[in-house]
Parts: sequence; C-alpha cells; structure tokens
Amino acid sequence: MAMATGGATAAAAAPLPATEQPAPYNFNGIVRDGQTPLEGVAITVSGNGIDETVETGADGRWLVGLQEQGTYTVSIDTSTLPDGVTLRDPSFESRELAATSSANGVLFPLGEPTGGGTSPTQGTGGNTGTGGEGGTGGSGGDAGADPGSGTSTGSSRNDFGSQLLARIISGVGFGLLLALAAIGITLIFGTTGVNNFAHGEMLTFGGIAFYALTTLLDWNVWLAVALTLIAAGVFGWFHDAAIFRPLRRRRVGLVQVLIVTIGLSIALRYFFQFLIGGGTQQLTVDRGAIVQVGPVNMTMSNVITVFVSILVLVGVGLFLTRTRIGKATRAVSDNASLAAASGIDVDRVIRIVWVLAGVLTGLAGILYTYFIGANIKWDVGFTILLLLFAGVTLGGLGSAFGALVGSLVIGLVTELATLFIAPDLRYAVALLVLILVLLVRPQGILGRRERIG
Repeated sequence: MAMATGGATAAAAAPLPATEQPAPYNFNGIVRDGQTPLEGVAITVSGNGIDETVETGADGRWLVGLQEQGTYTVSIDTSTLPDGVTLRDPSFESRELAATSSANGVLFPLGEPTGGGTSPTQGTGGNTGTGGEGGTGGSGGDAGADPGSGTSTGSSRNDFGSQLLARIISGVGFGLLLALAAIGITLIFGTTGVNNFAHGEMLTFGGIAFYALTTLLDWNVWLAVALTLIAAGVFGWFHDAAIFRPLRRRRVGLVQVLIVTIGLSIALRYFFQFLIGGGTQQLTVDRGAIVQVGPVNMTMSNVITVFVSILVLVGVGLFLTRTRIGKATRAVSDNASLAAASGIDVDRVIRIVWVLAGVLTGLAGILYTYFIGANIKWDVGFTILLLLFAGVTLGGLGSAFGALVGSLVIGLVTELATLFIAPDLRYAVALLVLILVLLVRPQGILGRRERIG
C-alpha cells in the first residue's frame, strides 16, 4: 500500500552491475492473500516494445522496468494463483494502465467477488492515500503498490540491511516533510492557543495550486512554485483576517474556536473535492532520473525534497532566533500579555505567524505532491493530519524546534515499522509511540514542565 501510510523517500534495491542502470519508470505491486504474500504469481506487462513476464518473490513483490511513459497492458496469470484464491473482480485480470510517474503501483484485489463497493484502482507508486490504495469494497486479499515513493524496491532478494537503510532514509525524508507543516501548527498554537484542525487543508491547498499552475495551465515549474507560495501565504493571512482575528476580538473560548477549525476543515476538504474531483490527479512535473546510492535507489525528486526541506528548516530556525520579528514571535508565544506590555504588536506578530505558517505548509504541499509520485488528491492533507499533530505533541506544544524533533521521530517510526508489520498499521505504531512517550514525559521531548492548578 502507498503512503496515507507514511512517506518513503527511498527503497532498497540489490546493487546493480556497472553496465546495468535502473529503468526510469516501472509498474510494481505486492500480491497478497489477506496479509500472506503470494510467491510465484506471474505478471505480464506488454506494449510500447515491452513484453515481459515476471513472478512475484517470497514477499509477494513484483516489478517490471519501463524505458518510457505510455499506456501498457498489465495482466495477471490467474492459473498461477494458489488453489482457492481468485480475483475479486475478474475484469482486473488484464487491463490497460498508464505509466505516468517513475513508479506506478498496480492492484490485483483478491477475494470473494463483491457486488458493490469501491473498485480498486491503479496506484501511482506514491506515499500517501492518493495512490496505490487497496479497494474498500468487500474483504479478502489485495495486491498493493510498493510503499516506496518514486523508486523501485528491487526484488525479494533484498537483504535486511538494505531494507533498513532504505527505511531510515525514507523516515528522515518523510519526517522533514512533516516538520515543514508541523512548525506552522506549533507557531499558531504558541501565539494564539488555537489547535488548527484545518491545517491539513492548507497543505492540500498548496498541492492543488501547484497542480493547477503546472498541469492545467502548463506554466513554468519555478514560476508555479513562486506563485503557489504567495497564494499559500495569502491563504494563511485570510484564515486569520476573516475568521480567527474576529473570534479573538470577540473573546470566543478556545473550545468554540476548536469546533470552528473542525468545521472549516470539513468545508475546505469538500470544496477541494468539488474543484478537482474525488480521484487522484496526476501532475505533469518530471520527477527526474533515478540515482543509486549504494543499495538504495532514489529519484531526483526525493533528493530535491530532502535538500529543500533542510534548507527551509534551517532558515526558519535562523528567523526565529536571529531576527526581531522572530524574537517577538517567541516572546508572544512565551507570554502574550507581557509581550504586549513591553511594546510588541501582538496582532501584527500573529498575522505574520499565519502568513509564515501558510507559506511553510504550502511548500510542504508542493513537495509532498512531488514526493509521493507527482499526484494530488482532495484530502491528501487530512490523511496525515494526525501525524502532524503527533509530531507537534511529541516534540512539545508551542516549540518550533520540538515540532522538528517530534516529526523526525514520527517519520522514522512510521517507516521502520513497515519492516515488521503490515504497512496499513504503520500510523497506529507512530501514535502508540506518542502515547508511550507522553506517559513518561507529558510535556513532550522539548516541552516545558508546567504546574496546573
């Protein structure tokens, strides 16, 4: 399954001979009966000069490399399935699928035929629920896309060390992406006391704006990035100017404001669905070539995402510690009344925080859609909202540096968990770690002890 699950930025692969280069595109998946991987199932991919049949490995994984994008026929040989195992929908035995990104997950749902429910669709090799998800109609096994993002995982012959290294790299990359959005949450909470449950929609907004500018309008990528960040900043400012500042002036209680954020989240989410539809929309952005680092294959999009995340996070750290506005933000976060008494314009600081949160979360939306396989879905931000709050809470509410540390922990735990359990459960493990840490240290890793009562 792909990442509503978690965000892999790399995948382990057997070392390649010097004369053999990884294919720039591929179809991949995992064939399972329930949680039991099926070995020896034959999968055939044909079209555009390709006619290749592979068998699933001991872990149920399969992969066919492609040299170009296009439409291919992907088939499963049902005679190679174990006795008693059948396709849930016979029409999925052979179908035409488009290879639009470097890694394209393909589903062959197994189980008893069902008369309704949502039909499983082709994944995109991405890291979120926007691609590669199993069908929701009926029970039984399924064949999910490789949980890695834009690169292949090689074959079942990968050793544990390579898989561990790949998951660590994946976890760090995913944690950095979470941190970009989580810092916005913690800055808003620190200055206003509001937990914004519509924050996931700010991430989705960034992804949709980037999709509209690059794919629908076919504008230059760098121009699209700049305009998306400006729009995201305005979107953050609008949140405060139109909703939260009037609520502050009316001294509305935090519980009521919390309910407002939940309602805003629902309204924005379905507005986004109205704009782009309920399916997964592909971006026309090139994710770059696949590069190999030791036993790990990564796309250039993964490298760019990690590099940009680190650069921006360092910039935010310098902004908060070295600039007058940054120091004022920290002062308001520590004690708004004392900050106001010392001459700091608290409302101005809060407006700047909302704009900064919008820009950071919009950037996270751009990188996240790029990171997961160049696709966007109407609820992509909502799917990781709990992980964002887990990172903020784990690091310490109100601490920007705590949000970074907490997000990295959540990212690593989420990815490393897939070495031992089904990918579907990785979120549960991350949240379990959150609970255990808070039982020992309720204020979070970098939070301050406070006496209540």
